[in-house]
Amino acid sequence: MITVELAKTLRAAGLRWHPETGDRFVIDKPGVDDDVYTVSEMTVERHDHPSGTTLGFNGTTEWALDSVSADESLWLPREDQLRELLGPAFVGLTRVASGERVVHTVTTVIGGAERSFAAADPAVAYGEALAAYIAAALE
Repeated sequence: MITVELAKTLRAAGLRWHPETGDRFVIDKPGVDDDVYTVSEMTVERHDHPSGTTLGFNGTTEWALDSVSADESLWLPREDQLRELLGPAFVGLTRVASGERVVHTVTTVIGGAERSFAAADPAVAYGEALAAYIAAALE
């Protein structure tokens, strides 16, 4: 799973979230951004209103919370979502194990040149690649 910091980098780069079932998120406020939630018809539902999207909490939760605006939430895209967002820029993913250490490298084509992004978690490598891809597209 990507970090909150990387998710903030992606959002600042221009990645926008349209909540869907299965999406993970945190509430983007100090002190409550450690709890990861998942959009689900059973516990967290998306409600679209003319004024914006809210995420409604159903049933019992750890603390009293009815709903939160999607703008107050921070999307933590999954590995498959990040790969899909890279689209045709994605070249490949390699996994190299050295003892107990494993490194995943995502290779992309950004601005006509191949670039690689390595991390222990493949989702982080995909996220870093996507942040660079978005930044290059906006230049």
